[in-house]
Amino acid sequence: MKIIVLGAGALGSILAAALTRSGQDVILLARGARAEMLRKQGISVSGIIEDTVQVAIETDPAALPAADLLIVTPKSYDTLSALAPLVNLPVDCVLSVQNGVLKNEQLADLFGPERTLGCIATISGEVLADGSVVFTQNQAFHLGELPSGVTPRIEKLVQVFSDAGIAAVPNQAMFDGEWSKFVAWMPLMALSVITRLETGKLCSDPHSAHFAIEMIREAAAIATAEGVQVDDSGPLPAAKICEGDDAAALAILQQMGAKLLKGAPNHRMSALQDLERGKRLEVDETLGYLMQLAQKHTIAVPALKQAWRLVKAIDTFNH
Repeated sequence: MKIIVLGAGALGSILAAALTRSGQDVILLARGARAEMLRKQGISVSGIIEDTVQVAIETDPAALPAADLLIVTPKSYDTLSALAPLVNLPVDCVLSVQNGVLKNEQLADLFGPERTLGCIATISGEVLADGSVVFTQNQAFHLGELPSGVTPRIEKLVQVFSDAGIAAVPNQAMFDGEWSKFVAWMPLMALSVITRLETGKLCSDPHSAHFAIEMIREAAAIATAEGVQVDDSGPLPAAKICEGDDAAALAILQQMGAKLLKGAPNHRMSALQDLERGKRLEVDETLGYLMQLAQKHTIAVPALKQAWRLVKAIDTFNH
């Protein structure tokens, strides 16, 4: 399968390396010094995958060939500018591993809804100072049609990613699932920026965990108003957290925290990684978007509002 991966950050590098080493025909579209380094040295991955893989690197979007799949990985605030040179690229289908729920609308506007697939990427990694990548979490990689359904092309892609060592699964309800991931991911993103804590510590501590629970429940109320059936397909089981009492919800987060502290004690949310590197945060496209929807539906979201204000302030003076 001919696959183009857009972006050579952590997830783009991990996916390009994993798919290449499994025998797929992959081109990684990268920029600047990182593109040159990867072209010369290959992609060095540690953690869940241990290997150095020579991946075809391209820096000129105009030189890209037709492809079966385009994988979009840049930060959400760079989506439109990164995709602009690729609008006329002949690809059979496109998916995004980005955070948030605006990505599919953007892809459908550019490539058409019939070519846009849903993806929930609860996998993670980090680019280290030497340019190598550590693959820290391989929880699940949900694939499905939008707004729902599993077709032969989805089944084929699930097999392709599974063969590459990515924990791919078919998902019959992608619209609900992507929103559910957003609901569960968003408090971890915000609180990692506010506290600077590794994800395991963030979930284990009862104070930050209770803050996350409040944010999840408020975001779930917004999602419900948008017609979403919140489920448990995200990094945290949002539906269970909303349905149970405070003690049950806290137990869920602390169980996740214990699992991370044991299996991936150094796991950090990508937003915390960006913060420490002085990069822009995805605050307007995530928390800011929720603020707009809360106003639209007149839903009170005190925990989300405080988190948004703090993260926005931190982002303003960080880059």
